[in-house]
Amino acid sequence: MASIKATEIADKGIVIIEPKGNFVGGDETDELRGTIKKYADEGNLKLVIDLGQVLYLNSTALGVLISAHSNYTKREGKIKLCQLNKNLENLFVITKLALIFDSYATQQEAIDSF
Repeated sequence: MASIKATEIADKGIVIIEPKGNFVGGDETDELRGTIKKYADEGNLKLVIDLGQVLYLNSTALGVLISAHSNYTKREGKIKLCQLNKNLENLFVITKLALIFDSYATQQEAIDSF
């Protein structure tokens, strides 16, 4: 199972999650969904998803990100992505998700963007 590291920057109300590996719609994708849901349910409005150690996202995993995005948007929150590799960058461009998600080169830039 992929392990997802989560860090909270309490004074800024920002949560950073760092998934790792390939997200192909199995347990690892459920874990990603569960992690995001946990913070959303706790009322988090500023989420950084660091994709620096993610090699692959399939349509199910993208669906998790899209539904998370709509959940956050509904609650007037924001999700920022960072450290996408070339393959993921291309995927986000092709699927037009690059238009929906703000994406940054580094975690720090994503944090500073709030």
